[in-house]
Amino acid sequence: MTSPRGSSSRPKSRIDAQSAVDPAAIGLRVKVLREAEGLSLRDLAERSGVSAPMLSQVERGETSPTLTVAARIAAGLRLRLSQLLRLDEQGAVTVVRAGERRRGGDEGRGHRYEVLTSPQPGQRAELSRHRLGSGGSTGGPDDPPIHEPGSRETALVEEGTVVLVCDGARHELHEGDTVTFDADLPHHFENPTTVEAAFLAVVSAGLRRS
Repeated sequence: MTSPRGSSSRPKSRIDAQSAVDPAAIGLRVKVLREAEGLSLRDLAERSGVSAPMLSQVERGETSPTLTVAARIAAGLRLRLSQLLRLDEQGAVTVVRAGERRRGGDEGRGHRYEVLTSPQPGQRAELSRHRLGSGGSTGGPDDPPIHEPGSRETALVEEGTVVLVCDGARHELHEGDTVTFDADLPHHFENPTTVEAAFLAVVSAGLRRS
């Protein structure tokens, strides 16, 4: 984003931040981020130093917070002000290039993965690609759940065969098969074959069961 020339002596960040504080937009964003953290209004009030009634008014779009108040709310959500106001994002579309993917895994378990989505604050879903070597697994039966309560996961097998072990039950999946399950239960994937397997996984955070 380029700044206009010559017409103002105020810093660019102050101009951008003030224009970003639209009452309805910022209110909805605060509510989504608060709920994603599992916080009540009182919890966020204690964290931020902004009263619960004021937070409620902000969330309903009844008042536009000053930058000082917005900064306190951001701190309570463990974000920078620029993250709360979405100044770090490139508009409505975010592209993650192949070389920018976050990568990890456990070589001892024969597991490698790439996260294909960007780590935007308040993002409700994450897409990742996993590769399992022969006999590999993403975890073990004694591993605790790693996703927040209410999370759901959908996986698509791209190559080979994998077994989903979810809450003690085993589900064999072949190339092209899709499975959806409660990701807040103990679970992991295994490759019981002698060839490498790959699957895509989408985790939707905090979507309560109906």
